[in-house]
Amino acid sequence: MKSNPVIQATIDLTSGAIGGTACVLTGQPFDTIKVKMQTFPNLYKGFIDCFLKTYSQVGFWGFYRGTSPALMAYVAENAVLFMSYGFCQQFVRNMVGLDRQSKLSDLQNASAGSLASAFAALVLCPTELVKCRLQAMYEMEISGKIAKSHVTVWSVVKTIFRKEGLMGFYHGFTSTLLQEVPGYFCFFGSYEVSRSFFASGTSKDDLGPFHLMISGGIAGVCLWAVVFPVDCIKSRIQVLSMSGKQAGFTRTLLSIVRNEGALTLYSGMKATMIRAFPANAVLILAYEYSRKMMMSQFEAE
Repeated sequence: MKSNPVIQATIDLTSGAIGGTACVLTGQPFDTIKVKMQTFPNLYKGFIDCFLKTYSQVGFWGFYRGTSPALMAYVAENAVLFMSYGFCQQFVRNMVGLDRQSKLSDLQNASAGSLASAFAALVLCPTELVKCRLQAMYEMEISGKIAKSHVTVWSVVKTIFRKEGLMGFYHGFTSTLLQEVPGYFCFFGSYEVSRSFFASGTSKDDLGPFHLMISGGIAGVCLWAVVFPVDCIKSRIQVLSMSGKQAGFTRTLLSIVRNEGALTLYSGMKATMIRAFPANAVLILAYEYSRKMMMSQFEAE
């Protein structure tokens, strides 16, 4: 059963979806603060100020605004990412002349993860767009960029489709690709290097939950340390396009640096780093254990 590519892909997809769900439920409040600070850095003095103001303005559940599209975004992204990762590992094996059962090096796994992220970006961009707009809706209303209204996930989706068509869901796609491809090279690379370090010459597949979580947390921190400025630009493009303001990656980057300074690209980084370790630790733990459980079930049949 283990060599059946259909079963393998199904297991990878399901495990990725489970991991994505765990990641969102753990890190959503910090992600909300990140998006607010990236999009409206002048409204907040820092992480604590954004947290307190958000709580006073919209209450505790305001931190979970955008959770539905976030679940769709990260469940879809991680399902496609980890399913594609399996296929891309086979592609890398073919490229370097290895057989199907051969173990890849940490660098080869990083390359496979980077390639897989391009496929994940196709499903991430539309759902991430809706999530970011919901998270920054309060600031868009009080700044006068949009009229106040009762907003739901469905109303945002309908508005995008009515005003901008199907391609409107892909505002910020270039930024998403520029974020995902190098980001997941670092993610999978640092994850595999960490696992190799903890395994100390034994099989990485035998690592316990503690070492898996540490490896996942390190991977998440490495990813965000590399891609954060690009993510900031992406958030600006996706949120501000709601008011009809259209700008590409380069124009948005130059506008931020010229008008607000280069450090603005790092607004919200503290919230992201606080979120990155536990959220990705839980993601990896949920992914690896659900995958291992399903694999052992199918192998037993």
